[in-house]
Amino acid sequence: MKNNLKNTIKIFHGPQHPGITGNMSVELDLLGETIKRAQTHVGYLHRGFEKLVERRTVVQAFTIVCRICVPEPDPNEENFARAVENLAGLEISEKAKYIRTMVLEMQRLATMFLWMGGQAGSIGLGLIPQWSVCDRDYMLDLFEELTGGRVYHMYAFPGGVRRDLPEGFLDKLSDLLDYYEKRIIVYNNTFFDNVIFKKRAIGVGVVNRDEVLKNGYVGQTMRACGIQKDVRKDMPYLMYDKLDFDIPIQQDGDVYARAIVRRDEMLQSIRILRQIIKQMPKEGDILQKIPKHRKFKLPADDTYVQTESARGAMSYYMAGDGSEKIRRMQVRGPSLVHAYTLLEKLLVDSELADVAMTMNSLGICPPEIER
Repeated sequence: MKNNLKNTIKIFHGPQHPGITGNMSVELDLLGETIKRAQTHVGYLHRGFEKLVERRTVVQAFTIVCRICVPEPDPNEENFARAVENLAGLEISEKAKYIRTMVLEMQRLATMFLWMGGQAGSIGLGLIPQWSVCDRDYMLDLFEELTGGRVYHMYAFPGGVRRDLPEGFLDKLSDLLDYYEKRIIVYNNTFFDNVIFKKRAIGVGVVNRDEVLKNGYVGQTMRACGIQKDVRKDMPYLMYDKLDFDIPIQQDGDVYARAIVRRDEMLQSIRILRQIIKQMPKEGDILQKIPKHRKFKLPADDTYVQTESARGAMSYYMAGDGSEKIRRMQVRGPSLVHAYTLLEKLLVDSELADVAMTMNSLGICPPEIER
């Protein structure tokens, strides 16, 4: 295949490669094992979510947004529901807010376990993905009991949540948190403190503070550079202002620093969930009454909401026009700038063997780009 770089060869890393994140691929120009140019192709598995939403009623559209990031649907559901509630003037109960907060932190843990497997597997530590996918499944069992679905939940509905907590659910969640705390110690010994991972990850994929501020990088990419920013603290929503937790940071800005931030965030999520279990109201409406879907009309106004997903800030802009349909919805997640602006830069002059590891460290979800 011809290319514009002298003495290089062109290969495609993905979408068939097991180290790729989702259905995307990265077009690489190689000089030996060294990457001289990288270009991201996000694929066409999911497309046009924003326009699909705009062509359906509010009630019909809520089932679409969870697919904007398949492994982490709940921040999208929360953003969509909260944006609709802002426009419609709906105030949800304290109990519904607690349940939504709980679901978001459960999803954060499930996403982190999935990330851990991908990050370890990308450098050949095959035991870790077998463990972490299994441990994630325990959380998916609870999601299935709560929402009826393991991956797509369609649970955070405008006006609250679709169903109440099953009997004994909080006790099961508490038991799982006990198990996770012990497991994280094991992961720390076998993965985070693993000499192979340290040699491969330290000093690789370095992002500095100025780049973060200039290009709008978020999540662990930002916090691994020492910037202590998190939507849950900076612009509290749901019940986060009633919960005590810290925002972990590191200073080196490399793949290893991003991994350590994620590990520490898992411990903070467990801390948050334990407080929610204690504070969960026993009484309260879980869902406010809303008009039927053909009569549920949003005023001619707009709103902007943000949620801190497990990969960084997720933002929704939504506008109504007085009809039963959303006039405009736009999504801004971490993946666009991380997959294009950042990944393509970080891969230049790095080694072919580091592509999957660097990509996994950035938390890229391709459907979020091709939306």
